[in-house]
Amino acid sequence: MAALQVLTARPKRAARLTRNSKLFKTIISAIRQKKGENIVSLDLRKIQEAVADFFIVCEASSNVQVRAVADAIETEVKKHTGELPYHHEGYQALQWVLIDYVNIVVHIFQPETRKFYKLEEMWNDGDHIQHEA
Repeated sequence: MAALQVLTARPKRAARLTRNSKLFKTIISAIRQKKGENIVSLDLRKIQEAVADFFIVCEASSNVQVRAVADAIETEVKKHTGELPYHHEGYQALQWVLIDYVNIVVHIFQPETRKFYKLEEMWNDGDHIQHEA
């Protein structure tokens, strides 16, 4: 039940974002700075059930790199936009870290975990764009 309470207590999305928004570009840049790989953005704006406008998904090859990418995202976003995440989780196991900025949810996976959960397949109704690392 706690998970359901988190979803119902989640703030409503603000104005819709685009891939040109400062938040979006800052997240992609932070991932690149820490050598995150296989960066994909999923545009979920046309999916009524979606909890965010975008998912940004990437890989990091080790626990250390997952933490480095996640920390860089939070630091750079705060520095350039002043925004703090609404929620984040996964910092204990570092197999899949989720950082929720309400309109954009970032997923940082280790490769095996990404293959197992197949997040991009679950949200394949959204437009996928591969971002060069």
